[in-house]
Amino acid sequence: MSFLRAGAREQLWRWREALLGGGLLLLGLWLVAGPGYLLAVPGYAALAGGAALIWLGAQRARFRDSDDGAGAVQVVEGQITYFGPLTGGTVALRELQRLSLDRQMFPAHWRLEPSDDSAPLLIPVNAAGSEGLFDAFAALPGLRTERMLFELRKTRRDAVVIWERPPLRPAHVLLH
Repeated sequence: MSFLRAGAREQLWRWREALLGGGLLLLGLWLVAGPGYLLAVPGYAALAGGAALIWLGAQRARFRDSDDGAGAVQVVEGQITYFGPLTGGTVALRELQRLSLDRQMFPAHWRLEPSDDSAPLLIPVNAAGSEGLFDAFAALPGLRTERMLFELRKTRRDAVVIWERPPLRPAHVLLH
């Protein structure tokens, strides 16, 4: 028997890192302002850790969506696998050429295009286990996390490139 409604419990679970960071921040404030100078040093460390955890938790909570979409996502050692009811596939992060958010489909889909000529992998943003994609995408060099979260919350029906691997050759160098 639970004392919380299901919707409230889901929201608390969605913001779990930020709530834990808030508790750590309050503990740090108590240690700095409270008992004495000896506990001020761990208090400052708790303040810094709490602030970092709040920032990271807020980003993750903005990325998370309900897990009631079609299929399931699994991220293991830099390899993203999608098990869908009609499609599926695997893309390694080191082979990823372009990451797009396609909002023309309902629900919106992540479009992962590998560097070889194979078909892109389409993953619904609300697939089960899709919260693991946040850490995988954050590992891409040069990805701007805030821009990705901003684009994820837009309501327009278009496709936008979130990240693209820079070319090996500089743009000013010609081939011939």
